[in-house]
Amino acid sequence: SQNTDAITKKAHQRLYFLRRLRRVGLSRRTLSNFYRCTVESMLTGCIVAWFGNLSALERKRLQKVVNTAQSIIGSDLPTIEGIYRSRCLKKAASIIRDPHHPGHTLISPGKKEQAPENCNIQVQEQLL
Repeated sequence: SQNTDAITKKAHQRLYFLRRLRRVGLSRRTLSNFYRCTVESMLTGCIVAWFGNLSALERKRLQKVVNTAQSIIGSDLPTIEGIYRSRCLKKAASIIRDPHHPGHTLISPGKKEQAPENCNIQVQEQLL
């Protein structure tokens, strides 16, 4: 899609700066912080709303950006899918805490199903 194309293009432009910083000799921690602030934040903006509708190919393209950054930095980074799941669960938890949220009645606390393995299907349907 056009959105995925624009995001990956912008991410690759920012990876250039990550490579330059690595050449300067910055630590892995600093490179990781730079990645999270400049690339990951852009890749995952509003991820809860749009990631569930991506095709497998589009997800693979986004993950490839993360893999590239991982090889530049030289340490493990969270996957796009992992970030999506954690943000879905965080969003569901905030809805559970807020009794005034329109989706509060859809997600009842205490049920094991409310912390789903596949956030993509269960939580996203409940949030929409």
